[in-house]
Amino acid sequence: MDYNKIVSVTGLTGLYELISSKSDGAVLRSLEDNSTKFVSTRLHNFSHLESIEVFTTKDNTNLAEVFSAMKKSKDKMPDANGDAKVLKAYFEKVYPDLDFDRVYTSDMKKMIKWLHILEKNKIKIESKSSEEAGENVSDNANAKPIQNPHVKDLKPQNISPRKIESRGVK
Repeated sequence: MDYNKIVSVTGLTGLYELISSKSDGAVLRSLEDNSTKFVSTRLHNFSHLESIEVFTTKDNTNLAEVFSAMKKSKDKMPDANGDAKVLKAYFEKVYPDLDFDRVYTSDMKKMIKWLHILEKNKIKIESKSSEEAGENVSDNANAKPIQNPHVKDLKPQNISPRKIESRGVK
């Protein structure tokens, strides 16, 4: 099972594997009880986990990066239904760049629940940016510079900047 096939569905708890999609919905398999069902797009929206970003004080970060920080942390993960102060303290240690004004306690609870579900199903968490970076490195290593025989080697010229004059404005 691939991380890129895992979706969250509005109005439904838990995570689902996208089995197939149709124009009016999708067939999903629950990661918690392995039940399969059709979910209509008229009633629900789907969000791939790999496309979900989390608000930080700098640039937004991919959810997979937060998951990997949670896995690497030596701190014990709190209960998902625990106290809001305990959850906030945990995330301040694990991922201090989170913007706690925009990341709510309910979001932190979801992240903990989702990580438990992913670990239980032994799904390897991969961020889209790390996959693309790996592909770009391998592509650039084999790339050769393009040489065009019609283009001469140009040397930079010292050109004075253009003067801008106002016309009729004093």
